[in-house]
Order: sequence, then C-alpha cells, then structure tokens
Amino acid sequence: MPGPLEGVKVVELGVWVAGPAAGGVLADWGADIIKIEPPTGDPARSFQRMLGGDMPNNPVFEMDNRSKRSIVLDLTNPDGLAIAEQLIAEADVFVTNVRLGGLERLGLDHATLCARHPRLVYAAITGYGTEGPDADRAAYDVAAFWARSGLAHMLTPPGGDPPFQRGGMGDHGAGLSAAGAICAALYSRERTGAGQFVNTSLLRQGVYTLSFDLSITVGWGLTLGVGERTSMGNPCINNYVAGDGRRFWVVGLEGDRHWPPLARVAGHPEWLDDPRFATAADRFANAAELIGELDTVFATRTLDEWTEVFATEADFFWAPVNSPDDLLADPQFHASGALVDVPDGASSITMVASPVDFAGTPWAARSTAPDLGEHTAAILAELGRDDAEALAASGAVAMVAAD
Repeated sequence: MPGPLEGVKVVELGVWVAGPAAGGVLADWGADIIKIEPPTGDPARSFQRMLGGDMPNNPVFEMDNRSKRSIVLDLTNPDGLAIAEQLIAEADVFVTNVRLGGLERLGLDHATLCARHPRLVYAAITGYGTEGPDADRAAYDVAAFWARSGLAHMLTPPGGDPPFQRGGMGDHGAGLSAAGAICAALYSRERTGAGQFVNTSLLRQGVYTLSFDLSITVGWGLTLGVGERTSMGNPCINNYVAGDGRRFWVVGLEGDRHWPPLARVAGHPEWLDDPRFATAADRFANAAELIGELDTVFATRTLDEWTEVFATEADFFWAPVNSPDDLLADPQFHASGALVDVPDGASSITMVASPVDFAGTPWAARSTAPDLGEHTAAILAELGRDDAEALAASGAVAMVAAD
C-alpha cells in the first residue's frame, strides 16, 4: 500500500534540510510531493560536493527527497511565479522553510495564499518563529536549534567547549513536527472544510527538546548542572567501559528498584548493605567512590561477556554506546525497520527510513530523489500547459536536470 496520505497533493518550496524533511516524511507516508526548485537547484544538492566530491551519489539529499517530483521554476520570472501559484491552487498542502520576507515579496506568504485558497494547509518552518524582532532572521539549525535554544550550553561541561551538533539534528525534528502538524490540520479540514496556517521553528524545536531542563528552570527557578561521568549523583545512570574498550550506558533511574540488580551483576551483592551505598542518599554522597569501584569491575570482562551477565537480571536496564558501524551490525537496528529499500530502476538503494510505521496503511518508498527538473515537462502537462518550450526559452522553467 502507498501509505496513509495517498491522494494528498503537496507543493514544497524547501531548501537545505528542514522544509525538505517535512516534505520527505509526507512523501514516505504516501503524499504526492511536487518540489519547486530554482534553476540552480535546492542547495542541499551541493552536499555531495561539500562532504565528498568524488562520491557517486548524495545520500544526505536522497534521505529527504526520495519519492518526490522536481519542477524547476524561476520565481523571479512572472511566468514561473504564475505556475507556482497554479500548482498551489490545486494542492492540499504548501510547505516551505523559505524566509518570511522572501515569501511575502513573492506573494507566497501565508496571509495571501490562505485568503486566496481557504482549504489550503500552509505549513512554514522558520528559524525563530513568525513574530518578534528575529522573525525574518536567517538561521540554520546549528544557530537556532542548537546554540540559541540552550541545548549546546546544557551539554557543555564546566570549563569546556560546546560540543558540535551533528548534521540536521534540529532540521529533522522540526520537519517531523511540521509533518504531524500538517496531518492534524488536514484532519481539522475534514471536519470544518477550512485549511489553516501551521508553523514551527528551529528555536521552538530546540526549546522543546530541552523542555525537561527548562521546565525546572521555569517552574523552580533552578538550572540543572551538566552531568560529569566521574561524579554523577546517581551512579546507576552512567556510562562505563568494558575490558575491550567498548562503552555502555547503565540506565537505573529508580534507585530502589535498579540498584540491587546493578550490585548483583557487578558481583558485589554485599554493597546492598554497605553503609556507603545502601541508600540513594548514601550513593549520592559517595558517588565518585562507587563509580570508581564499578569502573574497576566492568574493566574485567568484554562487553559481550557482560551482555550475558546483564541478561540474568530482568530489572537491569542498559544499552551499548554504538558507533555508526556498531549500529549497522546491531540486529535490533534492522528489526526496528530503521532502513528502507528505495526503488532505483531495476535495483534499489538502502536508505534510512523515517521513524513512523502504519499497520493498516503501510508506506513504501516509490523512487529515489529526482534529478533537478526531472518532472517539469510532466507537471506542466498535468496543469494543461502546452507552452513548455516557450516557458523554457524565457527562463521561467527548466526542463532537464543540470549537471
């Protein structure tokens, strides 16, 4: 089956990651996504050159743009803009992460389009929101999601440098949030007949990601410190190193429940009555000492050997700290459905799947990411246009992929 959004028509005006990620999730779920690109293409097509100029494909771009159709429109050309407006008029959804000022100058802002098309669901992903002094400020997720939201600060050890964000972390979360909001707005439209404007931002995504900490700051006026491995107040929630150098995380959130199995797997049941470690308060007061003891114990066996020991205690919760190579070798990674085979002509390409499955309306990727302008001619034909050659000659559209 093609997915729960079969028949939903989406026009995407997205660049880099966040907007295309929202469209990518909707495409995975079965929607027909028409991706409007400028003559130079979505700049995310440049990831191939940025990350590995001699590599044969562009997996980062493929991830967010599979199962879409590409049309090249020069929106500064009146004819190109008119075609975009025609596409939007026939769409259920318009999704974009282009800056608000640019959209307004083109007449593609939400106030204009929602007034013109009352059933349209218009979804915007911004850097900092749609109101306030920085509403039209340029942003990547490293700035709005990672730095300004407080995430980077809250992951920085005292006296240390902030860690670097991995690529697309904020963008993909914001894209998934936008996809969920779009579906909610489509459901509302089924009941009311009216579309609406929905929006999220990279800043809000970062704030929500940090909401555990920020709720404490807002509610209690306190800021939790950054956990340090050698002095964690609850040694039952910490990472340790096995004798083969592989690291794992112990997740003993409930002290009274999870401390006894940890003591037993460590081979020290007598610690349960040890006045240094008997209660949560005792373990907090002697955390550095207990962590040191556990470090010594866990260094005596390989992680594979510890895995067998850990399996003897049902209430001992833990996970390996996987590298990407470890993850690809992890059978649960594959069993979880984390990878998807994407048709590519007579063969297929394995990619990372979007993170939601549907039992009643399962989705399947339909194609790899389109070449730039691959579907321009077909989309113009669907619009009833018979002037494709003239449009191409004027620069309003481009018919073929650029090298």
